[in-house]
Amino acid sequence: MIKKLSYCFLIIISVIFLAACQENANAPSSSDTTSNPETNSNESTTSSKPDQLVVAMPADVTSLDPAVSMDNTTWKIIYNTYERLVDYDGATTNIKPGLAKEWKVSEDGKTWTFFLEDGHLFSDGSPVDAEAVKASFERTLAVDNGPAGVFSMISEIKVEDPLTVTFVLSETFPPFLSTLAANYGNIVNPKVLEHEVDGDLGQNYLASNTMGSGPYKLTEWKKGDSLKLELNEHSKVKPSITTVLFRVVSDPSVQRLQLEKGEIDIAEGIPVDQIDTLKDVENVAILQEPSLAVDYVYINNKNGNPALQDARVRQALNYAIDYDSLVSAVQLGYATQMHGPIPDGIWGHDKSVKQYNYDVEQAKQLLAEAGVEDLTISLLYSDNKTWWETEALAIQSNLADIGVTVNLNKVAYATSREMMESGEFDLALGVWSPDFGDPYMFMNYWFDSSNHGLAGNRSFYTNSEVDQLLREAATNNDQEARQAIYKQVQDIVLEDAPYILLYQKDFILPMSKEVKGFVYNPMLESMYNLQDMSK
Repeated sequence: MIKKLSYCFLIIISVIFLAACQENANAPSSSDTTSNPETNSNESTTSSKPDQLVVAMPADVTSLDPAVSMDNTTWKIIYNTYERLVDYDGATTNIKPGLAKEWKVSEDGKTWTFFLEDGHLFSDGSPVDAEAVKASFERTLAVDNGPAGVFSMISEIKVEDPLTVTFVLSETFPPFLSTLAANYGNIVNPKVLEHEVDGDLGQNYLASNTMGSGPYKLTEWKKGDSLKLELNEHSKVKPSITTVLFRVVSDPSVQRLQLEKGEIDIAEGIPVDQIDTLKDVENVAILQEPSLAVDYVYINNKNGNPALQDARVRQALNYAIDYDSLVSAVQLGYATQMHGPIPDGIWGHDKSVKQYNYDVEQAKQLLAEAGVEDLTISLLYSDNKTWWETEALAIQSNLADIGVTVNLNKVAYATSREMMESGEFDLALGVWSPDFGDPYMFMNYWFDSSNHGLAGNRSFYTNSEVDQLLREAATNNDQEARQAIYKQVQDIVLEDAPYILLYQKDFILPMSKEVKGFVYNPMLESMYNLQDMSK
């Protein structure tokens, strides 16, 4: 144990040194800027002002199209520039009115009717009406990317009148209302089709622009440097913060210094080993809350090294991880080893399911039974999470102890997303947090073979029995019955071991004490309730 902890300490020291030497590889050129010429200004962004919020994030975002994006890092931009039929209420999983002032559902749970509040306008001044809601959801389904899978049960959308829209589902889907409060439910201006090129439904345009009715709109994006949100003058909401600047600051030490000096208001990329240095800084507050975010490793069951298609090899990798040391080295104790794929805090979490623990001999025995020797695999990760460098090194060390060589492959965040979508990896580091409080968010996304790739099943796992059970659970209104099905599925998938389940994180966010009104919602990980915040 002393040797293991000493090694972890050396990892941390080396990573801090590397971070201090790292330059931003995504530094922008003068031509790499997306901006709105009508609202772009030369306003200085070197320090934070009373009506301006400055957030430092470790990596740039990807496509801003709500019908395409499937990651929380990007959703922090999207969520405040669009509105949804319903929203989460504060820090809870309860649903409150959004664009819809009220709604009703049929007895069989298949017909949902929403009554819109009048007077909501898109950022160009056009009305958010039932036709716009219908067009937005139909566009998402037509784009047929990750978010479309959430709404695959929608068979028809009917406009009853200008302010009434009805969704008819092909089958009962218990979490349907909650999905509408997530980023998938953002309502896009139908005029997006004016920007359509070669039948892309405006995807290329929306990748770097916003067309919503939220309190903010994107006015500038300097790729690799910053994104600026400014007020949507047509919004019903009038926030105190008029400008929000998201700055890409890849070096955590730079983020820490900028926060101490008051140049930024929120620092997203400070690793846990630097949190203690901020606790005594007079103008800095450290927010810590229980989280439903998890860290895990995708094991490519289909396209990776052929040895990984053997469940015994995947089990061996699970037994090879020193979970306690990993949590200590990577999160300094601000996390707990996962116990099953459903995190503690969501119904369906089951402490009776199989638990992989650190067992080198068991891991070696499983590799021998599989006839695998001198296995060499790659581990994909990006610059998106500050702790992933430490985590990758620790995993590399653990697997070396069972005779598995791991080549580390660190790439830019956008590149990593593309590689995960196409299955170009053996192992990959991942994070996941739920958008609605239902086991479906983990079980159906992670293990249903219809979700291969970024849609959720990032291990490319396929098991026809699991598919059948998951789809039954997704359409059953009886929570007890659903829980029993999910227990059965957990027992199967933990034996199949398509992932390495690492730990469930605490949410920790350093921010200026001047920032008021931020509410953390575990369903909206990495997102801010900007319209309620002030300084």
